[in-house]
Amino acid sequence: MHPNHNYKLTLKWTGNKGTGTSSYRSYDRNHDILIDNKTTIRGSADPTFHGDKTVHNPEDLLLASLSACHMMSYLHVCVKNGIVVTDYIDNATGIMKVNDDGSGQFIEVTLNPIVTISDETFLDKANELHKEANKLCFIANSVNFSVKHNATSKV
Repeated sequence: MHPNHNYKLTLKWTGNKGTGTSSYRSYDRNHDILIDNKTTIRGSADPTFHGDKTVHNPEDLLLASLSACHMMSYLHVCVKNGIVVTDYIDNATGIMKVNDDGSGQFIEVTLNPIVTISDETFLDKANELHKEANKLCFIANSVNFSVKHNATSKV
């Protein structure tokens, strides 16, 4: 049996302009994500929701988490299958639906990895391994919406 992994962080709101949340527009949505021994991540809301467009928002970070987790799972299964990856880039996209009551949820994420491998005889296998990587991805296994893959492999 594998042990559980525990994670912790501190999220600190930095958006008090002096009057707190006295009105909907009287405060910024800015915050810092603090994790011991790591670079602070500055965050805000999506600009649509009165956030700072120059920093990361939760939606960006969810999409990045799915993309990064898939990449790491994919690299792992490639090693196990003798495929040498020399480059990997993903242009991920996500669709978030906003409901009439102001709530919302992601309904789909599409990962678009472009993978370069060293041996063309493994091209088909390299494309197939995205399915296995998806099954292993901790983050993809934690969401309740579709994570699609539109992968391309090349030499």
